[in-house]
Amino acid sequence: SDPRTDPWPLVHSPLPVTLLFALYLLAVALGPSCMQKREALKLRGLLLAYNLAMMVLSTYMFYEFLVTSILDDYSYLCQPVDYSQSELGMRMARVCWWFFFSKVIELLDTFFFILRKKQEQVTFLHVYHHGTMLFNWWLGVKYVPGGQAFFIGMLNSFVHIFMYGYYALSSLGPQMKRYLWWKHYLTIMQLCQFVAIAVHSSYNLFTECPFPDGFNTAVFLYILSLIVLFLRFYYRTYIRGKQ
Repeated sequence: SDPRTDPWPLVHSPLPVTLLFALYLLAVALGPSCMQKREALKLRGLLLAYNLAMMVLSTYMFYEFLVTSILDDYSYLCQPVDYSQSELGMRMARVCWWFFFSKVIELLDTFFFILRKKQEQVTFLHVYHHGTMLFNWWLGVKYVPGGQAFFIGMLNSFVHIFMYGYYALSSLGPQMKRYLWWKHYLTIMQLCQFVAIAVHSSYNLFTECPFPDGFNTAVFLYILSLIVLFLRFYYRTYIRGKQ
């Protein structure tokens, strides 16, 4: 493990994230039955504040990933992890940790759906994506906080600026529906992100690069699963839905 990030919150042991994931699955399983005889909560103010905060955090992370990679002359083709205690090496490691921690915060998305009795939104894709990203980035920040991994964090943070902007608008109520016509473009943006990450991670499997092939292989296979699931979502929502 990386001695720089190992003592940071939630990193040293897999136990905290495993417990978080177990509680998350418990809430997904039992939450709807707990809310069955209760009124759906509106949460309009809370949702607006949460989504705007996540939008600001995503903007900060995108800026940090982009600027640090430029200042440290990162390569988009092959970038090993800088394990040094240099200012830029630590700066990249810190933003990787914040990106991992953002995946912990994003578990709240599911709780808000349950409290608002929007159970149809808690799909397999939703739970799979939130749960696996938590573990993926725990591994990333513990073993490879930087290097090739920066590209994934940078792209995902950029997409999340728009995603949480969309959620912030939608939380204002039905009167905002006419301003949310671009939802399917958001899904296309997510799919383009996954394709770019798949190309980026697979490139190093065929070249000599001092970044662990195991991580690139795991990222590539995981991204393929997301491409399949998001394509299925796109078809069911925007093509079959219209028909």
